[in-house]
Amino acid sequence: MKLELRGITKRFGSLTANDHIDLVVEPGEIHALLGENGAGKSTLMNVLYGLYQPDEGEILIDDQPVTFTGPGDAMASGIGMVHQHFMLIPVFTVAENIELGHERTSAGLLRFLDRRRARREVQEISQRYGLAVPVDALVQDLPVGVQQRVEILKALVRDAQVLILDEPTAVLTPQETDDLMKIMVSLKESGTAIVFITHKLREVRAVADKITVIRRGKVVGTASPDSSPAELASLMVGRPVKLNVDKEPAQPGPDVVEVSGVRVLDDAGAVTVDDVSFTVRGGEIYALAGVQGNGQTELTEAIVGLDRATAGSIRIAGVDVTRMSVDDILGLGVGYVPEDRLHDGLVSSFSVAENMVLDLYDQQPYSGRLNLDLKHIAQHAASKVEEFDVRTSSVDHAASTLSGGNQQKVVLAREMSRPLKLLIVAQPTRGLDVGSMEFVHKRIVAERDNGAAVILISSELDEVLGLADRIGVMYRGKIIGEVPAGTDAEEIGMLMAGQADAPSAGEQNTGATR
Repeated sequence: MKLELRGITKRFGSLTANDHIDLVVEPGEIHALLGENGAGKSTLMNVLYGLYQPDEGEILIDDQPVTFTGPGDAMASGIGMVHQHFMLIPVFTVAENIELGHERTSAGLLRFLDRRRARREVQEISQRYGLAVPVDALVQDLPVGVQQRVEILKALVRDAQVLILDEPTAVLTPQETDDLMKIMVSLKESGTAIVFITHKLREVRAVADKITVIRRGKVVGTASPDSSPAELASLMVGRPVKLNVDKEPAQPGPDVVEVSGVRVLDDAGAVTVDDVSFTVRGGEIYALAGVQGNGQTELTEAIVGLDRATAGSIRIAGVDVTRMSVDDILGLGVGYVPEDRLHDGLVSSFSVAENMVLDLYDQQPYSGRLNLDLKHIAQHAASKVEEFDVRTSSVDHAASTLSGGNQQKVVLAREMSRPLKLLIVAQPTRGLDVGSMEFVHKRIVAERDNGAAVILISSELDEVLGLADRIGVMYRGKIIGEVPAGTDAEEIGMLMAGQADAPSAGEQNTGATR
């Protein structure tokens, strides 16, 4: 099935999100839609999927104009979409989620859901496309990568011939990303056309057949997958972009963070952090590297008070914070960028301005004796929106209206807008384009150079190698090795896979590898 968009224009008030965009997607090809955060990529695909109505332009399928009044029309025409934030019901099983909306019923007067047929159909299509899923498992119990497979199967079971993947790797681990790349190639070989929305250059160059670049709502060019990362980045952002982190050697000061023998249990009583010890000095970036799910999240949540250590101690700037509240810990000069911006970093129904002061609203100048000072809150937000290049037409708009990358910028702007002794950043550039990544990396290095201790949690090995002054590698809840900046990526990768002997506890505690 050939898909064509001609002159698509979509406006939201005074903002033109899509400006006369043309796009052609041929059967059996992966067509990458590349652009920075807020460029209009997702808006364009929401028009194609019937979620938005275009103000101008037309959609053609096999050279015939079509009109979609909603997603049902798009699906009936052979178009499926996997959204950046999954549209699954957590308490339903895999089979129930996939069949939802076109359920099979038994024959006869009393028509019951035919659950056996639904399970059989899901198993057949998952085997056909090599998308293994546990059909009877609850979605809420599945890893993110498997949930994404469920979303893809939802589209395929409805005979989607064009599959839209909107920022599909934004929440995936590197291993899950590699699996998805293989699935995309397999789908292409079976004749499915894929529109791949992303800003990750490595992924585009790995799987795309064609690349269309959008900047500020307009198509600014097309590129070949053979183009260099620098060429693609420049086309995306409209200026040369440094893809490597530029920083001077660290000048560490006294210890700011002292973690000693910390142990954390999950709700079921299983050990997630197992006797972890390390220190971080002011003026250095300490990275906790590792495949996601090896205790990094639970460890950082214990440091900021969101979780409680069942053993050991945590000190920040000489203060024992092991039993302190989150509010008191943040009050010591701690900034925290969580890995899940939607659930832990933002109140999505609050405005951009309100989200900018979530941990400052009760302080001057944002609060008076009885009321919030809305004027100062708005002025502060406007300043940070400009500084961090948050793409929004108004600071009064809800955070939920922003793209994922711009939501991340709001969290970063809030946490980096006050004097810090410790900055904890988990997956800080997840969902960001290369231009925004360059900016965020500079800001993290600037916090280090201003004397703050920085704890970086990232599943992106390139990011760890580019930013860190020291690296602790976590595996199954333990720090199994601590290495200095400049260590070979292969050595760190082996540690991440648990394939190397851990250094002694003394090396961890004293920072002998500094």
